[in-house]
Amino acid sequence: MTLSQRIVIALIKPLAKIFVSWKVKGTENVPLDGPLVVVANHVHLIDPILLSVSFPRWINFMAKRELFSRPFLSIIMRWARAFPVHRQGASKQRREALQHAKRILSQGSVLGMFPEGRRSREGKLLMGKAGAAVIAAKMDTPLLPVGITGTDKLKGISWLWKRPNIVIHIGQPFELPSTDGRLNRSQMKLLTNLMMGEIAALLPWENRGGYQNHGD
Repeated sequence: MTLSQRIVIALIKPLAKIFVSWKVKGTENVPLDGPLVVVANHVHLIDPILLSVSFPRWINFMAKRELFSRPFLSIIMRWARAFPVHRQGASKQRREALQHAKRILSQGSVLGMFPEGRRSREGKLLMGKAGAAVIAAKMDTPLLPVGITGTDKLKGISWLWKRPNIVIHIGQPFELPSTDGRLNRSQMKLLTNLMMGEIAALLPWENRGGYQNHGD
């Protein structure tokens, strides 16, 4: 983590606690070195910020390309070491994002991904996409699941004085079966379900969406 990143986190943490009742569970589960893929559910734009200030290591997020189209926001994203992915882009563009993700992991750093592929504004876990699971399996890299609850209450202006309860629940790191070569659809679905099940287990039953049979 760079000095500027440490300074920004030190400033954001107390600011966040002013406006939300924010709690982090499972910090002891974060490996302090080595490559890691952090996977979390995604409800609100603030999710990556809260994840960043909840972790003892810097997270390099894969983010949608549209966030890099605005000059000021693009500067912030690149400072934060986020990198773009074209969700509907050509195969070449998707390969570039994949190669960037692999470089992050090969350097022993932390990659952050939201495997639902978009925000679930109602707070219910959406069906996952295979990208994060495939990257982790092919790179033999552990996944660290995170369940975020409460950010669905950040609507309108009233939340500024209501201080909604937000929980960042960090689970145990786990590894998917290692794989080589091209995966077929059923293999990708299996890996994705294993990954999403670990995230679902960290959420209340009513927030697990199509993964309510996972966890407790």
